[in-house]
Amino acid sequence: MNLSNEEILDNLVIEDLIPQKKPFVMVDKLLEYTTDKIVAGLTIEANNIFTKSKVFTEPGLIEHMAQSVALHTGYQYYLKNEPAPTGYIGSIKKIEIKKLPEQGKKIRTTVSILHEIMGVTFVNISVELDDEQIAYGEMKTVLAK
Repeated sequence: MNLSNEEILDNLVIEDLIPQKKPFVMVDKLLEYTTDKIVAGLTIEANNIFTKSKVFTEPGLIEHMAQSVALHTGYQYYLKNEPAPTGYIGSIKKIEIKKLPEQGKKIRTTVSILHEIMGVTFVNISVELDDEQIAYGEMKTVLAK
């Protein structure tokens, strides 16, 4: 079921939907949302704390993946008129990073929700750069109580 086709490109709105705050925000766009999928984006900036030598590093890419999941959860809560909950990565499984994006590039990440039960979310994640998959994996996130 699609609840919103509205893209959200305003950084301040995005920051209200996730628990992370600057300088630790690794998503800057919500491009598509359904109850079982989200497409998020990030433009790699020079001042990003995970950009080193004009390249977005592996920890940054993994954090971006996790925050894309958090954006899905935060938007769900926004639709219910509730504040975004805090959560954390419960586990990472089968992550493969094929290529790191360079400064100035825009990555697009699709999160497919496999299961969501009692504050635990299991997902598949695919990160693309210029229509090429550069990273993928599985992750479990857990809401803090």
